[in-house]
Amino acid sequence: MTENAQQQPTAPSTELPTQYAPADVEGPLYERWVERGYFAADAKSDKPAYTIVIPPPNVTGSLHLGHAFQHTLMDALTRRKRMQGFESLWLPGMDHAGIATQNKVEQQLAEEGKSRQDLGREEFVERVWQWKEEYGGRILGQMRRLGDGVDWDRERFTMDEGLSKAVQTIFKKLYDDELIYRAERIINWCPRCLTAISDIEVEYQEDDGELVSIKYGEGDETLVVATTRAETMLGDTAVAVHPDDERYKHLVGRRIKLPLTDRTILVVADTHVDPEFGTGAVKVTPAHDPNDFAIGQRHGLESITVMDERAVITVHGPFEGLDRFEARSAIVAALRSQGRIVAEKRPYVHSVGHCSRCKTTVEPRLSMQWWVKVAPLAKAAGDAVRDGRVKIHPEDMSKRYFDWVDNMHDWCISRQLWWGHRIPVWYGPEGQVVCVGPDEEPPGTEAEGWKQDTDVLDTWFSSGLWPFSTLGWPEQTADLRKFYPTDVLLTGHDIIFFWVARMMMFGLYAMDGEVPFKTIALTGLVRDERGKKMSKSFGNVVDPLDWMDKYGSDAVRFTLARGANPGTDVPIGEEWVQASRNFANKIWNATRFALMNGATVEGPLPDPAEMSATDRWILSRLNETVAEVDAFYDDFQFAKLSDALFHFAWDEVFDWYVELSKTTFQEGGRGAEVSRRVLGEVLDVTLKLLHPVVPFVTDTLWTTLTGGESVVIADWPADSGFRDEAAEREIESLQSVITEVRRFRADQGLQPGQRVPARLTLDGTALAPHEAAIRQLLRLQPEGDAFAATATLPVAGATVALDLSGTIDVAAERKRLAKDLAAAEKEKAQATGKLGNEAFLAKAPDNVVEKIRTRLAKADEDIARIRTQLDRLPQA
Repeated sequence: MTENAQQQPTAPSTELPTQYAPADVEGPLYERWVERGYFAADAKSDKPAYTIVIPPPNVTGSLHLGHAFQHTLMDALTRRKRMQGFESLWLPGMDHAGIATQNKVEQQLAEEGKSRQDLGREEFVERVWQWKEEYGGRILGQMRRLGDGVDWDRERFTMDEGLSKAVQTIFKKLYDDELIYRAERIINWCPRCLTAISDIEVEYQEDDGELVSIKYGEGDETLVVATTRAETMLGDTAVAVHPDDERYKHLVGRRIKLPLTDRTILVVADTHVDPEFGTGAVKVTPAHDPNDFAIGQRHGLESITVMDERAVITVHGPFEGLDRFEARSAIVAALRSQGRIVAEKRPYVHSVGHCSRCKTTVEPRLSMQWWVKVAPLAKAAGDAVRDGRVKIHPEDMSKRYFDWVDNMHDWCISRQLWWGHRIPVWYGPEGQVVCVGPDEEPPGTEAEGWKQDTDVLDTWFSSGLWPFSTLGWPEQTADLRKFYPTDVLLTGHDIIFFWVARMMMFGLYAMDGEVPFKTIALTGLVRDERGKKMSKSFGNVVDPLDWMDKYGSDAVRFTLARGANPGTDVPIGEEWVQASRNFANKIWNATRFALMNGATVEGPLPDPAEMSATDRWILSRLNETVAEVDAFYDDFQFAKLSDALFHFAWDEVFDWYVELSKTTFQEGGRGAEVSRRVLGEVLDVTLKLLHPVVPFVTDTLWTTLTGGESVVIADWPADSGFRDEAAEREIESLQSVITEVRRFRADQGLQPGQRVPARLTLDGTALAPHEAAIRQLLRLQPEGDAFAATATLPVAGATVALDLSGTIDVAAERKRLAKDLAAAEKEKAQATGKLGNEAFLAKAPDNVVEKIRTRLAKADEDIARIRTQLDRLPQA
């Protein structure tokens, strides 16, 4: 990377186009940054390292607002650290997205009239790789559009050779340490994706179902059970009751008739049963319910699987071959015909799990799978946060993290797919089970009876290794030594469970207790301008590329950053992006004006003794802003730092300092030379402060202003410590005078450019040197011989007398104001009456009462303002 100190300045330019055109600037500028190696990190550098690994987007995905939001923040962090002299690495990459990618290719095959089985495993996997090369990775190009300052030479993919070796290495290590095992348990099964999915890949929603109460047994030996999944009764092997429930003690240990079958099932006593819920008796289907499976394990019950992988009934009889939902209706009808139905409730609204990818109703299913024993790993992940080695920001999010890691169940890591990291376990002809490491040969050939496990690993297994596998682990690489542990993991609070906890577990385990990152900075989710979740079904999904095309990438970035309060959701609307575009234009126009008027960064800053109060004020405020922005960055307060920069740049630099400097420039002399240098300094530092969030416009302007190579590799500004409280008070008084007179002019209906005769009395105040600026900004002309003050405004120790005769129709203005005063007094009377009515106050909701109090306060303000305006008007 080009060193900050190696910048070779050229002569600053005074030429800028009249308008900023993002589309003409952004693409070529980004490619220039990449070509010059600004984002390439050097593992051999003596600089302190600063590392962020990008949360890898799916290879199937495209840039959405959530990506744009988080990428903007990560880019801001790494750009600032690079400018501060760190060896800054932001490492990019993609996730192979097992289920999603396989589905894409299977859909493609279906259009050709084929299935993956037609191709066979090896040819199908090759087809997926072809798809990845042709269609995958679209998001990487979109990241360039956004301006992501990532090190493209270090781009990784979870299925590349190095990361595949890391996956096989850690699997073998976990297996040898008896932290990976194979067992038959209840898992979440998706009948559409035809694979197991983890608990956190199940989305629960309220569905309209049915609750059916069924009579089991015959004669005196009957029980009533209720179920929402009547089809599973075909696999029942017991009815469970609480051991202390007197109603059923006589049946415990006996067998009763299972309807619609020729089987009898056992009545067991188990403390899991709540005797107060329903009838106090529950059907037990060990192969199709996790709680029933646990009961079955405790009582040695048989597990009978009644559905295949597509949720089709497999039990011999009249229901065989029916889909589970068809079977449900058919079974209830058959039970009803036998008089077995005691009660039916429809609709019965209850929480039902759905596959997060395809939205199919998940089916609990008994299956042989591979599992990670998480208890010791999860404890280590919890301890690392509790003892302060890893900080979670904002801190109140820690509770959600602990709720997960402290209560984590063993993790099912096998998936019934072909695309992914195949489980490195071989089964021998005599029941042998051998786990093979990355540098080991399989124990035998297929001809010798050896077969590799057909399942692949959960995608989150490989992405859990991301912070260290991307840096070369298991090899002890220069990158791993330099850039691990990483500094910040910035990600959404919604994937604490999916990803964050798993990276913590694997990082601590693989790296001998060294944490994978020092800080977890959690963001909220992007929502529409009304705070509503973005969804295709709501019709409110926004493609950030459309906004980039229309307003520029800087505008999108600034809008997102300005809404980024830690851990809270971010509403965003197009009007806000328009406002950010206007801000970029304001930066452009102000810098253009400065260049046209000779603003410069050449030479040292003049001595403060040579500076005007206006110059000293803006430099004092500049240093305060530098300190404020640094503090906000260190606390991940992106919204506050963006807001601070917006108001400093727009309000103080562009609206006040630039305007006040116009008078100085017109007067010329040494004062103008000093102000030109101060203006150059202020713009230089302001553009640097803005650069991490709005990189394109700032680099274009900074290089024009300074002649430097690029602001990307410029030094981050430091607070010089310069403060001038006296100058700040003086300019605040000046602002008060100008603001108050402008308000008065507006109240009198004067046009902004309309000139008015005025007498300024500034003696004895610090405002005397500013008379020319006051007159210029307020359009006040000198008093003439016929001057007669019709309004006098005392402000900040000064007096401004105005002669409005001939500029307004005083009679008409008094009439208008009198009408407004009457309306305000009527509003006050109505609000006062309601607030004085005890009966009304006793019944009205708090929010209604508060609104009336607000109306009363507003009416009081209006009355005071209008009376002041009337008092200031000359007599008609």
